[in-house]
Amino acid sequence: MGRGGSAGVPADQATVRRSNLALVLRHVSARGPCTRSAVAAATGLNKATVTSLVSELQARGLVKEMGPQHAGSVGRPGVALGLDGSQVGALGMEVNVDYIAAIATDLAGRVIIDRRIGFDAMGSGPERSLSELARMAERIVADLDRLGVTPAGIIVAVPGLIDTTTGIVVVAPNLGWRGVAVAEWLSQANIAGDIPVTVDNDANLAALAEYTSGVAAGTSDLVYLTGEVGVGGGVISGGRLLSGADGFAGEVGHVMIDPSGEPCRCGRVGCWETKVGLAALVRMATPDRAYGAGPQLVRDPEERLAEIEQRRAQGDPRVDAAVAEVGRWLGIGAAMLVNLFNPRVIVLGGYFARLADLLIPAAHQALARLGMSNAVERCRFVASDLGFGAASRGAAGVVVERALSDPTSISIRMPPTIGVIEGTPMA
Repeated sequence: MGRGGSAGVPADQATVRRSNLALVLRHVSARGPCTRSAVAAATGLNKATVTSLVSELQARGLVKEMGPQHAGSVGRPGVALGLDGSQVGALGMEVNVDYIAAIATDLAGRVIIDRRIGFDAMGSGPERSLSELARMAERIVADLDRLGVTPAGIIVAVPGLIDTTTGIVVVAPNLGWRGVAVAEWLSQANIAGDIPVTVDNDANLAALAEYTSGVAAGTSDLVYLTGEVGVGGGVISGGRLLSGADGFAGEVGHVMIDPSGEPCRCGRVGCWETKVGLAALVRMATPDRAYGAGPQLVRDPEERLAEIEQRRAQGDPRVDAAVAEVGRWLGIGAAMLVNLFNPRVIVLGGYFARLADLLIPAAHQALARLGMSNAVERCRFVASDLGFGAASRGAAGVVVERALSDPTSISIRMPPTIGVIEGTPMA
């Protein structure tokens, strides 16, 4: 049976070609530079079909010739093919409590644009926040256009429960959003071209970024924890993102960990993020700068952390005590995750990564005391090196994956239709 078909049902020719384009593109992306003959041998496609597919991929700006490749044998060298993608972009964006961020990459994952602005999304409401998000998207898409790059898609990361099929934020407690149609809003903004827009959970996207390009890249069982005002989790199990029946898996920040604890923005009491979120650290370490207390002059989390580090350097005892307390509760919650998911690595992102050298000892002590011994012994904490841009980077990475899976979705100017006879892989 050829690719793109099913038993007893002839495959549509367009579907077969789309599948074969993706097959060739993924091979060149993963194994390039390689010749057309090498692609044919590896994929099972005949050489004439590979030549036709490569021609279309070149026309779409996805594959380029890189010069002769000598295989070490006598005869004429083949022409090596490599991933191009310099004309194709991916835009990942994030709206969080106190900032809006964006990362644009090309198809090879090279970062073209990296921006973040401090913004009070929590206090501004969805309409003002999405207007600011749309303005940033419009500017970045215009900048990409000047660089000759066509975005293949936009994915927005939001800290909350997301209906990914509709692009609606079902609820984002720390933003105060309910039923917000983010994808529809951006789709109606003044963004050039017909760029598909989708929405997903920030921690899930950050976990994917860690799995593909972070400090624990390739680890098939890992948990990523966001260190923001709120706390979210992304779980990679067996090399796949754990989404749950409705895509809501990973809301670890709202697991009750202290029945007599502080009220949470979700309406419950004693949620984990009330113990380890950035708001909790700021409240303990710099109470005069706590969220909702006094003049809110500092918005960006990097600025809040810089102030905390400055006070620690000045010998403020509240900072060390606050970090130790956060670390203890971080380990208590991590023990539940280790017992549930048995990860090899817990990746600490956001502000957790910035203070990892102080947080990890206390967290590991609590984890060792409460976790199942065998699982704990094989699990370690590591600090992310992706910073507060992990979710945006993960979002851009998902756009790239979708483009690689369906090269025909790339909307760049195409030459007249190439007349070909489509082939199928050899059995």
